[in-house]
Amino acid sequence: MSIDLENLSLKELKSLQAQVAKAIADFDGRRKQSALTELEEKARELGFSLAELTGVTVRRKRSPATPKYANPADASETWIGRGRKPRWFEQALKDGASAESMAI
Repeated sequence: MSIDLENLSLKELKSLQAQVAKAIADFDGRRKQSALTELEEKARELGFSLAELTGVTVRRKRSPATPKYANPADASETWIGRGRKPRWFEQALKDGASAESMAI
């Protein structure tokens, strides 16, 4: 495959460069995945997990946070106290309730 780079515009050259970089990354990703699969299979054949052999542990997911506040009008609606405040929480604050009064 031959591309006449001399007749391409700067925009076309940059687009080609981006496509090549993506193709290289995809190729490397496929090779790494293939190698990882082969290593996992070999470790299994020998009665080990790959993590046992490499000493690398898999990061565990965090357990869900426990709710800290409950809607006084509907106790099934809760909020853990992180992120955006739910509408019912903001409305209760506007109506004069304190955060402590909604604490679980």
